[in-house]
Amino acid sequence: MEHMTLLIGIVIATALAFDFTNGFHDTANAMATTISTGALKPRTAVAMSAVLNLVGAFLSVEVAKTISGGIIDESAGVRPQMIFAALVGAIVWNMLTWLAGLPSSSSHALFGGLIGATLVAVGRHGVHGDAVVMKVLIPALAAPFVAGLAAFVATRLSYRLDRKADPRATAKGYRAGQIASAGLVSLAHGTNDAQKTMGVITLALITGGVVAPHSDPPLWVIVSAGAAIALGTYIGGWRIIRTMGKGLTDIQPQQGFAAQTGAAATILASSHLGFALSTTQVCSGSVMGAGLGRSGAVVRWSTAGRMVAAWALTLPAAGLVGAGAALLADQGNWGVAAVAVLGLAVCAAIRHAARRRPVTHANVNDEVADDTAGVPEPQGAVTAAIAAVIPPPAGTPAPTATV
Repeated sequence: MEHMTLLIGIVIATALAFDFTNGFHDTANAMATTISTGALKPRTAVAMSAVLNLVGAFLSVEVAKTISGGIIDESAGVRPQMIFAALVGAIVWNMLTWLAGLPSSSSHALFGGLIGATLVAVGRHGVHGDAVVMKVLIPALAAPFVAGLAAFVATRLSYRLDRKADPRATAKGYRAGQIASAGLVSLAHGTNDAQKTMGVITLALITGGVVAPHSDPPLWVIVSAGAAIALGTYIGGWRIIRTMGKGLTDIQPQQGFAAQTGAAATILASSHLGFALSTTQVCSGSVMGAGLGRSGAVVRWSTAGRMVAAWALTLPAAGLVGAGAALLADQGNWGVAAVAVLGLAVCAAIRHAARRRPVTHANVNDEVADDTAGVPEPQGAVTAAIAAVIPPPAGTPAPTATV
């Protein structure tokens, strides 16, 4: 029992470490467009987002219950070392995509790690395939399109309503709207992503016999998960903020407001329904939809393509790492220790590589000559086709140079 208690403590600490990486990995979801348009200073933006992520963690536990008892069969012989291996797989993938500046899904990294580790340690019967399809895969495919469509329509409507207004006055108003909508996205992120760590910790407590099956997360779990994601958010994932704010499209205040409002509505609706979707995919879809909605804006499809490729790879890649870690952790105490050492070594190497080309709050909006986010891209076929089918509203600004 002493060994089990120690192992559960290790799992909880690792889950909170994943929650921390989730925070700085997903800060861009709420604040990238707000920072890129100058609505808020970078440090102010991430501080505001951190506080609202913490508040959002207390608003619901539906997603946490989906994790702890929906995707994985908690009665199929799931053991704490398997959950530990899954978390290591998710953390490694989060760190790799952060280094590349790609806004991939922390949620899918977690799901992939859990599924891969469960398949190796328990077998196919340990995974609820129907729940994976209905509450993970289908939302993953639908959410970016829903959020993107909402942002596209909102952007078109904003420019149409403001075609006779003073551009400076409307820009100021939309920047204020951006701050409010960014706060809503941060709140929504707390209700969705913080709960995933709550669900994992609760699953570990159930497998260790500490709490009864199908229990809601204890209060201390909610507090610790909310605090971890808030701290990670405050650190600021500046590399991914640069990609989201500058790499996909040239965002104006109207577009930023439309993108964040569409994303927040989608995330809050999914949290209420218990869908553990990726806030990263939702927010990225919203930014692309807002880019398509403004005449003359350029969506950089090369960057978008890299992001989509990362989305497609996240589940299987994290699953493979989780499966390998589970095989090693299943060998006993030395296996668990080896997984921990290897995971720390990989993360340390990634952190060292990141220091060669640092991105901080001071240069997150700067041009970088050899960065794909700073290379102008001509209007793509998709953008041109949409503009041909749905003409831009009268009075929309002429094409501008990309940043």
